[in-house]
Amino acid sequence: MDLDSVECISSLEGLDEDDIDRHHPHPHHQFTSSKPHTNNVNSTIHPATSVHELLECPVCTNSMYPPIHQCHNGHTLCSTCKTRVHNRCPTCRQELGDIRCLALEKVAESLELPCKYYSLGCPEIFPYYGKLKHEAVCNFRPYNCPYAGSECSVTGDIPYLVAHLRDDHKVDMHSGCTFNHRYVKSNPREVENATWMLTVFHCFGQYFCLHFEAFQLGMAPVYMAFLRFMGDEMEARNYSYSLEVGGNGRKLIWEGTPRSIRDSHRKVRDSHDGLIIQRNMALFFSGGDRKELKLRVTGRIWKEQQSPDGGACIPNLCS
Repeated sequence: MDLDSVECISSLEGLDEDDIDRHHPHPHHQFTSSKPHTNNVNSTIHPATSVHELLECPVCTNSMYPPIHQCHNGHTLCSTCKTRVHNRCPTCRQELGDIRCLALEKVAESLELPCKYYSLGCPEIFPYYGKLKHEAVCNFRPYNCPYAGSECSVTGDIPYLVAHLRDDHKVDMHSGCTFNHRYVKSNPREVENATWMLTVFHCFGQYFCLHFEAFQLGMAPVYMAFLRFMGDEMEARNYSYSLEVGGNGRKLIWEGTPRSIRDSHRKVRDSHDGLIIQRNMALFFSGGDRKELKLRVTGRIWKEQQSPDGGACIPNLCS
C-alpha cells in the first residue's frame, strides 16, 4: 500500500507544512531488467585447456562437481542437470542410468582454478573443490539490487546499481549526510506489511539506502526505519547513523551502524536492527485525534575515525 505522502530533504532544519512536497512511495512490483549489464559475470569460467573443458557440463555449462554422471558412451553431465534432462544423455540421447565418472572426479582433485570473479579483481586461485565455497563469499562478487518491495534479479557493482535504482526503480537521490522525512497516512490502520525504499543518500563518497517499513511485530503493528550501506560489511563499520522521531514533547532516538546491502532488507527487518515505532506511539507523536499518521523521522550519517593515539573512534561529522 502507498503512503499518502512522503517528503524528504537533505537537512535537519524545521519545515513549514505548506512547503512539503508530496511524493508517492514506489509500489510493490516485479521488475525485469531489459537492458544488458556489462558488469554481470558469467557463472562459468572457460579455461583454455581441454581438461578444464571436460569438466564443463554440456547442459548448464557450469563446472561439474561430484557426483559427475556419464552415459554408456562416456558423455558426462552434472548431477543437477541429470534430473533436468529426465535421465537422458543430452549428447547421444541414451539412457544415463547411475554411472559415476570416477576418473574425471579424480582428475578434478588435482586442478587449481582462479575465482570466477577474477575479471572483477579477485586474484585468488583455489583447488577445484574449494572454489565454490570461496565464490559464495568473495568480496569481488556482484551485489544484488537492494531495492525493497520487489524481487529484482539485477546484479552489478555499486555505480551500476545506483544508476539502476535511479533510472529503473525511480528511487529519490540526495546528496548530503542529513535527512528529514515526513510520512503521512490518512488511515494508518490500512497499512500492514508494507515496504518502501525512499531515498539513496550520497555522502563521504559512498551511497546509503534509507528504508521505511510497516509490519506486525508479534501482535503489535509497528513502523521501522533503518539504513543500509552500499558496499561490504567491513567498510560499513566505518560509518554510523542516527534516527530520531518524536512529537508532543516526547522522542525516540536510534543510533547504529548501517548494514551492508549484502544483507537483504528482510534480514535487517527481521533482526529488528533499526528504529522501531509502535503504531500507537506513532499516532501519539502525530497529535490530533490519533487517527492520522504524521510521522517525521530525521537523521544523520557520520564517519568514524580512529583517534591519533589509537584509542576509541571519534565521529567525523559531515559539514
